[in-house]
Amino acid sequence: MKLTTKGRFAVTAMLDIAMHESSTRDTNAKPVTLAGISERQSISLSYLEQLFSRLRRQGLVSSVRGPGGGYKLAKDISNISVAEIINAVDEQIDATQCGGHENCRDEGRCMTHDLWATLNSKILDYLAGISLADMVAAQNSGQKIAIMPRTCNTEKTNHAHSPESVSA
Repeated sequence: MKLTTKGRFAVTAMLDIAMHESSTRDTNAKPVTLAGISERQSISLSYLEQLFSRLRRQGLVSSVRGPGGGYKLAKDISNISVAEIINAVDEQIDATQCGGHENCRDEGRCMTHDLWATLNSKILDYLAGISLADMVAAQNSGQKIAIMPRTCNTEKTNHAHSPESVSA
């Protein structure tokens, strides 16, 4: 499974805008330029242009033309999930060998297809539970912390490997 630079850079650029908007605490904050994001995050300007075209079409950012123009978030940071950003740039997160088509082995499912398909689901659920607001808060805390998504279910369904089930 691989998350390519397309998804990583899209999330990084969106976090850059969210950090800018949250630091100004002003609803009329100046738009963020792609040149500024490019410089701060070391992402090619032409690559950002491609990503932001997709992000704008999906309603995650809005563009402001003219002098002082750039991009702003089109929704509140608490309403934009990491999964939504990744999906907006057509990034596929898929651990299956077959791309989910169930033709992994001789046009049929491989023995481990369900394992990898479930992993895909868990990853997407995790990323859907993390908002830009969560990421801004983590960045502003100044500490390296693990982001626990709000929708992540911590109840284990299989206790076979939990410490409580190990006999002494």
